[in-house]
Amino acid sequence: MKTWVKELLTEKNGLQIAPLIDVVFLLLIYFMVSSRLKKPEADLSLALPGGVTSSSEIQMVDEQIIEVLSDGKIIFNARIFLPENKQDLTELEYILKRYNDSTVYIKQKPRITIDADDNSSHERVIDVLNACSLAGIKNVVFASNF
Repeated sequence: MKTWVKELLTEKNGLQIAPLIDVVFLLLIYFMVSSRLKKPEADLSLALPGGVTSSSEIQMVDEQIIEVLSDGKIIFNARIFLPENKQDLTELEYILKRYNDSTVYIKQKPRITIDADDNSSHERVIDVLNACSLAGIKNVVFASNF
């Protein structure tokens, strides 16, 4: 037993390079096989905008925006409706009724977006909703102010 230990101590055990080179080549082959090549830009399926003709007519939605300000004013098509004058609400209702009739004539649904200020009174928003309801407009949405 002593001779075996003695042989180990006297024998020169150096770093073997050949197995390390084999491992490096195996790793290189593994990564080459398992990796994917990046697609060149010419291979990407990309549709650029161009002149496309359509066989059917595109219907654009006619959307009207009604703003309700914090001081109670209602703005619709650059017309200002004051909060003190309740006669303005009947005029707003008349304008919305004409808008509804015109959209029915062109076979579209009317769409109203209410853009209410964060500090506006709820009464004015309800007044706008009532005017839309009396005009026969049912497609009413609220704008989100983020």
